[in-house]
Amino acid sequence: MAWEEWEQLKADAARRGSAHMRLDQLPAGGGGVGGDLVVHQDDLGAVGHEAYILHDQLRQRVDIAGAGSGRSGSGSTTQAGEELKGSGFAMGPALVTTVSVWTSQVKSVLQAVAHISNHLDYSKKLHAQDDTQISAEIRGRDGSAMSVSSLSRYFH
Repeated sequence: MAWEEWEQLKADAARRGSAHMRLDQLPAGGGGVGGDLVVHQDDLGAVGHEAYILHDQLRQRVDIAGAGSGRSGSGSTTQAGEELKGSGFAMGPALVTTVSVWTSQVKSVLQAVAHISNHLDYSKKLHAQDDTQISAEIRGRDGSAMSVSSLSRYFH
């Protein structure tokens, strides 16, 4: 889109009285520190790291299907369920089903926590790249960084 076309579209919108873009900002008189947008990348990384630790701890501690594995590869709880089932106790199949459901639930939680960890790590890296690119592209005439409050003049 050429600059002239953009100017024409803005003029047409102004004549029609269409809705205007409004940027959220501090009230006149300030109240904030500098008034510019600040993102704390460390927060994303910290939450992502905690999700990674949670994933690792869950993976190590909640595997009842494999706990106490014997020669068959089945954990002690599954083995007990099979023994009870083989002896005609109704508790046997219920215990095996419980282990199966528990294992399925744990795998779902592990996948969710891994997704959170990976997404936050990805977001942190992506936003850092965006910040670097934006700061390189948005400069004043003298080459210094242009503040958000300076940019807002162009959107009124």
